[in-house]
Amino acid sequence: MSLRKFVMGLAVGACAIGPALAQQPVTRIVVPFAAGGGTDQYCRILAQELNKHGMNVIIDNKPGASGIIAADYVARSKPDGQTVLVSSLGTLANNSVLYDKLPYDPQKDFAPVTQIAYQPAIIVGRSDLPYKNIKEMVEYAKKNPGKINRGSPGAAILTNLAPMVFEKNVGITATHIPFNGDAPALQALLGEQIDIHGTSITGSLPYIKSGKLRVLGVMDSKRLPQVPDAPTFKEQGYDLEATLWYSFSVPAATPREAIDRLNKAVNQVIADPEFVARARTIGMEPRGSSPEELAKFVKAESDRWLPVLQSLNLPKQH
Repeated sequence: MSLRKFVMGLAVGACAIGPALAQQPVTRIVVPFAAGGGTDQYCRILAQELNKHGMNVIIDNKPGASGIIAADYVARSKPDGQTVLVSSLGTLANNSVLYDKLPYDPQKDFAPVTQIAYQPAIIVGRSDLPYKNIKEMVEYAKKNPGKINRGSPGAAILTNLAPMVFEKNVGITATHIPFNGDAPALQALLGEQIDIHGTSITGSLPYIKSGKLRVLGVMDSKRLPQVPDAPTFKEQGYDLEATLWYSFSVPAATPREAIDRLNKAVNQVIADPEFVARARTIGMEPRGSSPEELAKFVKAESDRWLPVLQSLNLPKQH
């Protein structure tokens, strides 16, 4: 083959490939929290792997209002499988109790795709606090009522609700200060604007390793491998477990074919041992599911937590 024909062949091939790449639809993963937090970090490494598998995925952070802004955006999006909500207990259940009126219907406006990950909730505090664990914090709070400011990534998030239930059960009160995600709350904690923060290990781990923060308690039956010295709530005499979970949801009218295609792509990635190992380094445990399994799981979690939330008799937000 002559050099001229070879070059022409390359040009034809490039023309054929170029339009194919240009026509690849963009899948927008909408994260209800600010960039830099634990959920955002995990979704970004998941997006990287999905892109390696031939998808065209971008992350779109839409923080605020306990996930309502992001959920409403996805609920109103075109139901083609290209706009995906990173959903959780807050967006799919708790908001219906905490807010007087929602712009979306958690049960009717979304179709389940798959679970993507889970991790236990924790409470962290600055290293300069006069208490080093949850038991000492309770003693301090009883002697110094109203002195503790507690942050969370949002009012409807389990990292606010589980500590709130705990405070009620042990008879202490902390002033809750919600943020638009984990990252801004952690910065407020480091800046001494709040004292403790309900969170996960993912976003807080760098500050724990540097000695700026410490884990006061892990809401799980076992300790976290990333911080093996941090005690669980149960070790300190408190029966409390709270698991943060994350899933993908799409607009309700999305065709099943599009849902299955996304489900297959995501589950293929999160089952890969290298991806699992990478996720665990930031404290996330990948977990997939079928759409039907996710629907059953969400119902079970809602049945567990909504009565607890209703028992708090919190004033509804507008």
